[in-house]
Amino acid sequence: MQRVKRDDHAQPSRRNRRLRRALVCAAAVPAVLITAACSSDSGDSKPKSDGASASTSAGDTASPSASSSPTVAPAAYKTLPDPCKTLSKKTLGDMVPKAGTSGKKGGSDDPSSRSSCSWSSLSNNGVKGSQFRWLNVSLLRFDSDTTRGSAGTQAHTYFTNQVKDAQSVSGAKKAQVVPVSGIGDEATAVRYDLSKKEGLFKQETIVARVENVVVTLDFNGAGLAGDKTPDAEGLAKSAEKALKEAVTSVSSANNGSGSGTSSTKPSDGASPSASTKKS
Repeated sequence: MQRVKRDDHAQPSRRNRRLRRALVCAAAVPAVLITAACSSDSGDSKPKSDGASASTSAGDTASPSASSSPTVAPAAYKTLPDPCKTLSKKTLGDMVPKAGTSGKKGGSDDPSSRSSCSWSSLSNNGVKGSQFRWLNVSLLRFDSDTTRGSAGTQAHTYFTNQVKDAQSVSGAKKAQVVPVSGIGDEATAVRYDLSKKEGLFKQETIVARVENVVVTLDFNGAGLAGDKTPDAEGLAKSAEKALKEAVTSVSSANNGSGSGTSSTKPSDGASPSASTKKS
């Protein structure tokens, strides 16, 4: 009797445990479904991400805009003055008194870009000998070019070369290189003595750049047949005065245009050359 009672008492307990397990399993089903639903949503959002990446990739491969073509500043001066009219009658009378006002114009295939004029004077002082003077003004104008650079830069390069050429004259003695202020954008004087069979010549060469134009003035003198040698300082002062007039004439020929503040950086392009006559 006692055995049956113990079995009857244990039976409900086992049923209760099975019921609890069933409830736990039933409660777990919604969680699985929810998890599956979340996984499905995650998969749906993936194509959106892929689409954004494709858009970004397409943007990255877009061709860049075309670069603008290179440009250079236009030339300040478009023409040159008549070289034989760059100096005043008074200046010519002081420097080359026997030359008159009409000089000898140099040949040029393009007077608006390259020109020159020279004057010579021989004053006879009888038994004391004579005084010789020679004066030359050369003008060279540059135009802007995308290959060679701006006109002002080309002019600066040529200016530098002209100063170097003036220092390399064969036979020159007591050479001096002197910066000159107050004329154009930049100016330099080169002076030296040069012995010739006629006598001792005092040479003054001044090179100036104003915007895109280079002005080279040569002035020399000698006392011949026993006359005294001219004063170098006097020649230098006269040359500087004449150079100022020549530079001013460039601006006047272009109706006063040009600022005198153009670039002075050397150009990579080649510059044309011009020979400077020495007497």
